[in-house]
Amino acid sequence: ACPLCGDGKIVKAPMAPNVATRKGRDDVPTDAAKRTAMAYMHAVREHVTKNFDPVGEKFAEEARKIHYGETDKRNIYGRATPNEAKELRDEGVEFGELPFPVGQETQ
Repeated sequence: ACPLCGDGKIVKAPMAPNVATRKGRDDVPTDAAKRTAMAYMHAVREHVTKNFDPVGEKFAEEARKIHYGETDKRNIYGRATPNEAKELRDEGVEFGELPFPVGQETQ
């Protein structure tokens, strides 16, 4: 009988059991894939630091000045808080986010 309603006509629906297999392990990155990804990220970081102007904590302010034509258009990089990034997105300012190790985003 159903413990909730007391009905005696309980029918079990056919279903596939959730059995863990090794099949899903293909999604786990291999060491080679991790090394490739890290090498790519290092190359991107190196390109940015060599070709963009570092603006540090003033990233949001400088990005706005460029966006609104208050200063010459140029490539910049620096830090923005999550709130500043959201505000920039809401204003239509185009920018990308890169994971830089702490302390290296303005070097």
